[in-house]
Amino acid sequence: MTARTALQAAGLQVSLKGRQALAGVTVDFACGSLSVVIGPNGAGKSTLLKCCAGLIAPIGGTVSLRGEPVLGLTPRERARQIAYLPQERVVYWPLAVRDVVGLGRLPHLEAGDWGGRRHAEAVDRALAIMSLRDLAARPVRELSGGELARVLVARALAQETQFVIADEPAAGLDPSHQLELFATFQALTRRGRAVIVAMHELSLAARYADHIALLSAGRVLAAGAPRDVLTRERIAAAFGVNAFVGEVEGVPVVLPLAAR
Repeated sequence: MTARTALQAAGLQVSLKGRQALAGVTVDFACGSLSVVIGPNGAGKSTLLKCCAGLIAPIGGTVSLRGEPVLGLTPRERARQIAYLPQERVVYWPLAVRDVVGLGRLPHLEAGDWGGRRHAEAVDRALAIMSLRDLAARPVRELSGGELARVLVARALAQETQFVIADEPAAGLDPSHQLELFATFQALTRRGRAVIVAMHELSLAARYADHIALLSAGRVLAAGAPRDVLTRERIAAAFGVNAFVGEVEGVPVVLPLAAR
């Protein structure tokens, strides 16, 4: 653990339905950093994020938040520090977009505080950041998949936590909204917050990540700066593809070319 480390997963071991999902995973996540977890399907990315959010108890190892066990916090205490955006995008409630985003404020609210000024301002900021002001009154069930994805990101932003953990947040978004999303994540890190993202979009990871952890078969295959992790050799070993790794107009690009 370094001086900047705020969230640490150490020696995590997790079994799900009789299968080893994580096998001794150790990763440090720093405040002021956008950390990306990549790997093929079944590598353990979602399981790692759920452990970090305190949603899964490992059978071995620990997750520490500023040196304190994450599982020692109450759900409300965790929700005041960690916003978790799951991969599944399901909303069961017949609510307007603004009300769904407002649910992100629940960990901070006391009885009778639902309409307070600070709450309203936090919701307004989240709607603006995700370009959702024009949709604020629309029933959430009438949204497209991409619009719903942006609403759920806005709900996490409205939570105003030190840590944002997001599982596949760019999936289903069009290119412009993918770029806006990661620019938003970068802006959060510049304000000292920690953003941890699991994703498959390797070019976005190469462009925006400060730190990448590459998982394969429940283990850390490599971790470090994007240029050190996203090599052709490691991409081939983890994903089974040959890839172009380089730059286009000064922007990092990772392009899978063919299965091996």
